[in-house]
Amino acid sequence: KMVHSRPPAILPSLLACDLSNLASEANRVAPTEKEYVHLDVMDGHFVPNLTWGAPVIKCLKQHSKAFFDVHLMVSKPAQWVGDMKDAGAHMFTFHVEAVADEAEGNALIQQIKDAGMKVGVALKPKTPASAAFCYADKVDLILVMTVEPGFGGQSFMGDMMPKVEELRAKYPEMDIEVDGGIGPGNIDVVAKAGANWIVAGSSVFKAADPTEVIGTMKRSVEVNGNGKS
Repeated sequence: KMVHSRPPAILPSLLACDLSNLASEANRVAPTEKEYVHLDVMDGHFVPNLTWGAPVIKCLKQHSKAFFDVHLMVSKPAQWVGDMKDAGAHMFTFHVEAVADEAEGNALIQQIKDAGMKVGVALKPKTPASAAFCYADKVDLILVMTVEPGFGGQSFMGDMMPKVEELRAKYPEMDIEVDGGIGPGNIDVVAKAGANWIVAGSSVFKAADPTEVIGTMKRSVEVNGNGKS
């Protein structure tokens, strides 16, 4: 297993919550500034689904102290940098497949940093780990999708774990995020592969005790990822 020193972060994915009560749902799973929420922005073009944009996120920010991890599944990520910063995003993650080339990716990374946000790059399942190599020295996070992005509730793709292992071996100090179909039943596999930022939707929001599920997954990263007893 890939032992590393990156601390765990469990990020409840708000797409899986009761969307009619976004603020109370966010506060139920992430009540303080020490916790995280994951927000999927989809444009109906880069992925075949529409979710929400900056106005919803900005409104939610008035009622939430949590760290906002915003994942942009959009065709023109550069268009939304200013709006997302204004809305309260802390982390702006874009897809490598949404930029034409490395130069465009580097310019976008700089734009995000200049706006005062952390920056992540995301990889669809069919995109190899090597697509992130050129950006790794400039970003805070690499996101490995463990489902085809677009819709929640899909089954976890265990065959993405070699990609996580490859990134962890190459970048021991990187925050590596996984997103898609993850819960207590497969967290150990993910943690052993070296992921430390864990996005979880249905497994958290459909649980009788979301806090317990979050705690279970956090401990798995500490034991299987950080090598703690």
